[in-house]
Amino acid sequence: MTNTDRTSVLITGANKGLGFEAARRLGEQGWTVFLGSRDEGRGRAAAGKLAAGGVDVVMVPLDVTSDESVGEAVRLVRRHTDRLDVLINNAGAPGRIIPPADATADEVHSVYDTNVYGPIRVTHAFLPLLRAADNPRVVMVSSGGGSFAVVTDPDQPVSKMHELAYSSSKAALNMITVRYAQALPEIKFNVATPGEVVNRKFAATDMNNHTGAMTVTEGTDSIIELATLASDGPTGIFIDRLGPIAW
Repeated sequence: MTNTDRTSVLITGANKGLGFEAARRLGEQGWTVFLGSRDEGRGRAAAGKLAAGGVDVVMVPLDVTSDESVGEAVRLVRRHTDRLDVLINNAGAPGRIIPPADATADEVHSVYDTNVYGPIRVTHAFLPLLRAADNPRVVMVSSGGGSFAVVTDPDQPVSKMHELAYSSSKAALNMITVRYAQALPEIKFNVATPGEVVNRKFAATDMNNHTGAMTVTEGTDSIIELATLASDGPTGIFIDRLGPIAW
């Protein structure tokens, strides 16, 4: 069993990008990292890189769209620990940026399956392990595109990105997080966006073809802040690396 003196974190979609960088940063703080990856080969390669750097890491095959996969992930994590201090729901799907007039229910559903149902699936499955921790925290990785205030601001680039699936899925994720926070005050549920909303910047990742003006490390600043909250920290908030974001 993993050393239970270490703070533990499960990160979904952690074989690359923001998830991998969050794993690296938290691992370097001495945390045990459960590295969730849908692709087992890529997950093992990512875990190998972290382990070579001295991180205590366990690769967890995890497809957030599959109840069976999530169930197996819980069983694997339980073999290593009797609690989970932090869950970072990072896995996400951008969709195909289809104009609203052309979007179908199937297109929207495929994005929601990862961005909305996925975090619900994983959170529900890991609640018993989270409840066993002294200061459990859940971080939902969202987007400025999930903010009504941002999307309705004509000066924000996302206001001109005409699509249905991605932005609405992140808005749904934001609401889900608030409802969790209200109903489960013993666990901190918060939302991070990996950008700087006021400066109209976002982190360069595979999801945006590395077009962002911020580094992946800068993009994880808000995630790390929420993952490392003290026991008297806030719940039900939405932040980027500069501070609170309007819903």
